Amino acid sequence: MLAVDLDGKPTLGTLVGDLPHLSLTAPDALAEYLETHGLRRVAKRLAASGIIDVVSTAAPGIDDIVVLGKLKQLERSGDHDLIVVDGPAAGHAITFLLAARGLLDTVRGGPIRTQALDVLEMLGDPARCQVVLVTLPETTPVNELVETAYALEERVGVQLGPVVVNGVDTGDDLAIPAGTDPALAAAAAFRNSRRDVHRRELERLTDALALDQILLPHVVTAGLTADDVARLAAGLA
Repeated sequence: MLAVDLDGKPTLGTLVGDLPHLSLTAPDALAEYLETHGLRRVAKRLAASGIIDVVSTAAPGIDDIVVLGKLKQLERSGDHDLIVVDGPAAGHAITFLLAARGLLDTVRGGPIRTQALDVLEMLGDPARCQVVLVTLPETTPVNELVETAYALEERVGVQLGPVVVNGVDTGDDLAIPAGTDPALAAAAAFRNSRRDVHRRELERLTDALALDQILLPHVVTAGLTADDVARLAAGLA
């Protein structure tokens, strides 16, 4: 398995522990693309001058297609039985995955069009690519996830995997006997209210999307660690 984070986000590398990890950015992917196409000297000059950062974002979709192209290369290599990509948030996820289709409308030939066609082939093959959406059991995140799910299916044509719901607080309501300390009673009432919200949002998500759900419990911590992730994974197993 290989874990990949985009845009140089450092968090994923600390959470996956000993698993292989790759941090992928558009400028790096573009530089590698130029080098593999016989333009190593050009790539080095562009990188040294900072122009490569401009090139990767100057044309709409170019930065996304070089990243998607690198992911396609990793998938085609067969070096990993599974590649998990920590993708962008909901809004950017749609434009990111639509980059290949958008470029086909503007680029009539050449290696960029070939790259876009190859990426579209990968995205449309459920055996090669699936999108796993992640949310919280709260109103706004669930609304965003449902909208994103329909947009991805209708506009990108990618297969959706199970939905991951983080931070779920399950269980029966806590009893609040008469005479309970007011502070404890308030805390229990708050938790009961939160559990009620979580139950309702999970039901709404089930009604809105015919997708399996993977529920992960709330972890009481200031920040997740690799050990926390291992415990969550063990619970799923």
